[in-house]
Amino acid sequence: MIRRHYYFSGEVQGVGFRFRCEQIASKLHLTGWCKNLYDGRVEVELQGEPLNVNMFVSQISKQPWIEITNVEESDQPVNKSEKKFTVRYY
Repeated sequence: MIRRHYYFSGEVQGVGFRFRCEQIASKLHLTGWCKNLYDGRVEVELQGEPLNVNMFVSQISKQPWIEITNVEESDQPVNKSEKKFTVRYY
């Protein structure tokens, strides 16, 4: 199991990005969270099997109306108490 932190830039706000994050993460059995940032990026943390985390990034990149121009990523410590993927609104 791994945990990875992302910043997605581009056309990622106002296009259903967070909703699709939640759908894809659930389908891939990933936990974590996502939220919009004031600078126009979306911040995401994902946790699960490495193949599924990589599949998430591939799938979110192919969604209609979403155009990712840059992805920043870093590994994070696993959070064993986390049980689901959530959209944060703060």
